[in-house]
Amino acid sequence: MTNPTHVSSDEIRTRFAAAMSEMYRQEVPLYGDLIDLVTRTNQDVLTGDPGLRARFEQDGGLARLSAERHGAIRLGLPAELATMRRLFAVMGMHPVGYYDLAPAGVPVHATAFRPVTDEALRRNPFRVFTSLLRLELVEDTTLRQQAEDILSTRRIFTQEVLDLINRAEDQGGLDTTQADRFVAAAIETFRWHGQSTVTQADYRHMLDAHRLVADVVCFPGPHINHLTPRTLDIDATHRAMAAAGMRVKASIEGPPYRRCPILLRQTSFLALNEAVLFPAGAGQESQSGAHTARFGEIEQRGVALTPTGRALYDRLLDLARADAAGGSDHATSLTHHFAHFPDDEETLRTERLGWFRYAVTPGYRPHRDDSEASMDDLVRRKVVTAIPITYEDFLPVSAAGIFQSNLGTDAARSYSTRSHRKVFESALGAQTRDEQALYEAAQARSVVQVRAALSRG
Repeated sequence: MTNPTHVSSDEIRTRFAAAMSEMYRQEVPLYGDLIDLVTRTNQDVLTGDPGLRARFEQDGGLARLSAERHGAIRLGLPAELATMRRLFAVMGMHPVGYYDLAPAGVPVHATAFRPVTDEALRRNPFRVFTSLLRLELVEDTTLRQQAEDILSTRRIFTQEVLDLINRAEDQGGLDTTQADRFVAAAIETFRWHGQSTVTQADYRHMLDAHRLVADVVCFPGPHINHLTPRTLDIDATHRAMAAAGMRVKASIEGPPYRRCPILLRQTSFLALNEAVLFPAGAGQESQSGAHTARFGEIEQRGVALTPTGRALYDRLLDLARADAAGGSDHATSLTHHFAHFPDDEETLRTERLGWFRYAVTPGYRPHRDDSEASMDDLVRRKVVTAIPITYEDFLPVSAAGIFQSNLGTDAARSYSTRSHRKVFESALGAQTRDEQALYEAAQARSVVQVRAALSRG
């Protein structure tokens, strides 16, 4: 039974997301400019497309759109990941999906902590892509041991947030005062520190191993490295970023431009060169230097694809990448191959390539025989409206592309392609949820609700 004095996990997540956005705006003022650009683009899109605005209103998505963000952090040790899982659970965020970026040259594997129910996603869809460094991929054994020793001595969580996590687990939630204290204490884990925990010489050794290794190992905590607003037109926003003088990534990650967006497209302004103070080494004074890690990302989310749709997407992507490896222009190859991917919602739905949520069309008065009709027939007769289910997750190839462009590397190396999902889940202390099962369940729930509504006609 829910304790009436407890603040809902959705509300705690909303408070935390707002606090994170404000903190990042203060730390990275250019992020505030990015939010303004995205807001203007979204307003222009909704003004120019009344049908899209109506759909957002019907699905409760307008309020969600303005608040929607995802963040990303990089952890160093399994124990950090296990505690992070407990911290996010207080906010109703659960590990969904497993992403191995090692085959793309980035020595991490990851999950996304996010809400999983329809109502929680409507309330606030804040999500955090959370990577765990795979130290076993550091080839220099001496450097690997040094990194383990450095990480073992740091404490990325305040004692207060640990106490409040325990309190939330013991009593089944937090009251409003405790929730405010929790948010304030939790934010400290994600804050930027302009001081390294290692000497400049050691930092350079880590940097030589991999820029991401240096970012994870050489600082007191897993500073949030980007906070991403959702745009309804990533191409227009990307152009606006460049026009505003931002140093933007050359290309947009994910599928090419389409009339009907699918999955996820991402781009960013490039990582900032930020001042860092390195502690004194033997016989030396503290040294000033710089670190490049934090950047400004935007994303456009489209229809979540079924396993059939995802298999087609992956096949076309592989063809485009093979062309690029042979010297062809990657953007041109993407456009060419993705011409074979249906670009209208009805075909995506009828060919079972995308997931959809169904609802009785507003104003329709059900007839008795409606309850026996197929869902396809009901949609055809406009008895029922099919609304695309938004993709809430991530793409490993796109994530690697963003990482690489902002780490200043083309990641020519490639690590082992063998999945380490079980190792990751052991560190996590839980299994990651299957994103496809979540989408399938959301569609199935909507069908049940439609059937129930029509049976009362």
